[in-house]
Amino acid sequence: MPVIRSRRASDLVPSVKRRVSRTRRRISRRLHNLKNSLRRPVAGETSGINPENLIWIFGSARTGSTWLGAMMADLKDHAWWHEPMVGYLFGHLYYERARARRDNEHFVLGGDKSLWLGPVRRFVLDSASARFPELIDGGYLVIKEPHGTLGAPLLMEALPESRMLLLVRDPRDVVSSKMDAARAGSWAEEAQRRRGQEKKNTSADKRPDAFVRSQARRYLQLIDLAQQAYDAHEGRKILVRYEDLRADPMETMRRIYTTLEIPAEERELARVVEKHAWENIPDKKKGSGKFYRRGSPGGWAEDLSPEQVKSVESITAPLLDRYYAEDGYPASRA
Repeated sequence: MPVIRSRRASDLVPSVKRRVSRTRRRISRRLHNLKNSLRRPVAGETSGINPENLIWIFGSARTGSTWLGAMMADLKDHAWWHEPMVGYLFGHLYYERARARRDNEHFVLGGDKSLWLGPVRRFVLDSASARFPELIDGGYLVIKEPHGTLGAPLLMEALPESRMLLLVRDPRDVVSSKMDAARAGSWAEEAQRRRGQEKKNTSADKRPDAFVRSQARRYLQLIDLAQQAYDAHEGRKILVRYEDLRADPMETMRRIYTTLEIPAEERELARVVEKHAWENIPDKKKGSGKFYRRGSPGGWAEDLSPEQVKSVESITAPLLDRYYAEDGYPASRA
């Protein structure tokens, strides 16, 4: 009868190390192949917009993205893709609706990302090229995508050559502005009426405290996702605070174009900054209930109750610490 010998732990170590080493090499090869497949032009891509010329503006609604996007898009050889919602299309499905299915290979955005990041890339580039054929031979496409920030990490992973701008604003001012927009008789309600839509059932009027908490959580979610995308993005990128843009728009625009390595003439920057200055917006278009409400930081101190300020600060403390604690701006009144 053969003698069965048990293997000592010391005998297993070399075998385990070899298996671990092989696994690491396989993972490394797959990551390398995935990165190369994303950077290589795919069928039909060479005739479309250069992915390096896409400039994504991520953040949130009511952070000044309309103002910044309008200035950038008004520059020579620039065009504006106004809220295509492509980030929401994929981000809502991936991060919200189907979080539990990400590891399921039957889910269309599940399993190995190399299966579907390529199609996401082609979808964006084909759509952009069809809508902006004048940019195929050159020029930059400014993509204002505040709501699409929900899918920012996916878009930046699928389009690693593109440029990224992360725009942040004091969460207290963001929530205050959103509350003003959600009230009865606001510009948002009028816009819905023009589109033939009924006013959404919102708690801004009847349950303002609950509305404040909900919007603060949403802002935290979006900026966290945008920061994830920003940290992982190896291409050209820049972080901009609304407060800095408002204080010195010309210098901020210079910094944006220098950092993103996009040529821009000084006189062109000065032209768009002057054209889109807050002071040049007609008074009838500014104020409470209007799209252009305040334009100055710190208005939350007059708009939010002390309890609401505490709620926003508690929920968005990581954002306040990350973007505003260093220079102490703005101080809480609570």
